[in-house]
Amino acid sequence: MTDYPTLTLNDDRQIPQLGFGTFQIPDGDADGAVSTAIDVGYWLIDTAAVYENETGVGKGVGDWSDIFLQTKVWNDDQGHDEALKAFDKSLERLGREHVDMLLIHWPCPAKGKFVDTWKALIELRDSGKAKSIGVSNFREQDLKRIVDETGVTPALNQIELHPSFQQRELRRVHDEMGIVTQCWSPLGQGEGLEDGTIQRIAEETDAPASAVILAWHLQHGLAPIPKASSRDHAAANFKALGLTLSDKQMAAIDGLDRGDGRMGPDPSQMC
Repeated sequence: MTDYPTLTLNDDRQIPQLGFGTFQIPDGDADGAVSTAIDVGYWLIDTAAVYENETGVGKGVGDWSDIFLQTKVWNDDQGHDEALKAFDKSLERLGREHVDMLLIHWPCPAKGKFVDTWKALIELRDSGKAKSIGVSNFREQDLKRIVDETGVTPALNQIELHPSFQQRELRRVHDEMGIVTQCWSPLGQGEGLEDGTIQRIAEETDAPASAVILAWHLQHGLAPIPKASSRDHAAANFKALGLTLSDKQMAAIDGLDRGDGRMGPDPSQMC
């Protein structure tokens, strides 16, 4: 991963800071989309069992041993034994003996199974099937509970985060606990691209609006995983790696945060 920005996980492994997301990419298209992303230069590929595209993603990654591959255990597969069985199926679909990162997709507090699921992930890490383990969409109380009950802190928490929903308090908790903040929907489902502040900074920097937003993520030490519908979009996003925003530009984007900015499901209500 030469010259590719990375973050250090709390297990001392390195994770590429910018990734490629595959949400809503059909299995039949995932092979080509992932191959294209790798050709553009992406070193991290994110998928999940519920995306139903792990087979295509695995084919797209192919024999690239340096690609950081991560997937997730779905809500219906929570529970110790259920998670172990589900992950074996994920490995089979991906065509892999291990993944670099395995996440619990949602805490599903109403199910009351995420602690047992986390214990299964710890076993998978210890066995080498998952090199690192983390969670997704976990709230502060969820994070503290799994640490209190197992003594193992997630390496990362993948959460909805974009300029209009910056999750500053949860990011503070992550920093205190040594958890990397990985961001899904980092462009705000595309709405952020049309924001006047973003458009102005894009003109000032002669960069795509998406690259401006992703550069903001990167300079804050966040790990965004945008998806892209075409090679051109993937390449535009990737330009964030060569872009540095000024303090004034960063502050302007910081000012776009709003309390009602969540666009995806509320973790407290999911499940």
